[in-house]
Amino acid sequence: MCRWIAYTGQPIYIDQIVTVPTHSLVKQSLDTKLRFSADGDLLSVNGDGFGIGWYNNKDIPGLYRDESPAWSNENLHSLASQIRARTFFAHIRASTAGSVQRSNCHPFKYKNWLFQHNGHVSDFDAIKQALYCDVSPEFFTKIEGNTDSELFFYMALSYGLQDNPKEALQKTVQRFQQEAATAGTEAEINISCALSDGETLYTLRYAENDKANSQFYSSEFNVCETTELSDEECPVAGDHIVVVSEPLDSLEGHWKEIPENTFGVIKDMEIFLETFL
Repeated sequence: MCRWIAYTGQPIYIDQIVTVPTHSLVKQSLDTKLRFSADGDLLSVNGDGFGIGWYNNKDIPGLYRDESPAWSNENLHSLASQIRARTFFAHIRASTAGSVQRSNCHPFKYKNWLFQHNGHVSDFDAIKQALYCDVSPEFFTKIEGNTDSELFFYMALSYGLQDNPKEALQKTVQRFQQEAATAGTEAEINISCALSDGETLYTLRYAENDKANSQFYSSEFNVCETTELSDEECPVAGDHIVVVSEPLDSLEGHWKEIPENTFGVIKDMEIFLETFL
């Protein structure tokens, strides 16, 4: 399973989330605390690539991805310390489907949309051929990799993600369920994802036949605790919201767990949580 963070609010440097905190995303790539196998064994390393995507002064997000481990990539550390953004995603990959290559690294981008995912669909090889046929021609040529995550994104786009994200995600999950039943598999479907059009941040935590992967949010995490930025440059509580697969410091205090089977909408520094299916 993968790890990811999604930030929205007062613009900050990406390193204030990705590399600086006590349990930053890069540190999680070497020592995650909440990533378990199906057998309950702790899987501590996420070394199959990484990516960052960010929105600043343009509608179309920037994107940087690489198949190398996040902890050893000097370019990531340099870029994160220079890029300041109002909304950004960051992702470290531990592959479950698809090879270790740049095109399989998250986030995935289509026009002004970003998407990143932590989870898996078991028996994916048994159902993927039929599911690829659901992707509209306008989106099919955009698929570059061979993961269930990228396919999920482009299926959702085909089902109207740009107009109604929740409904599109519901249709995509239901289509995975339908095809799994047709193939005679008891597929585990586990989805913890974030997506954004640059204005609104959406999240989903859902699982079937499996325990949902962890997801938390906070509007009080101190993103400037170990930086040298001025008070004016640092957002205070209420000026930002961070959503994570795994807290960036202690679980106690300011992190709230997002319930299973929940769709979240974050806009104008407010978070709305509702039942997904």
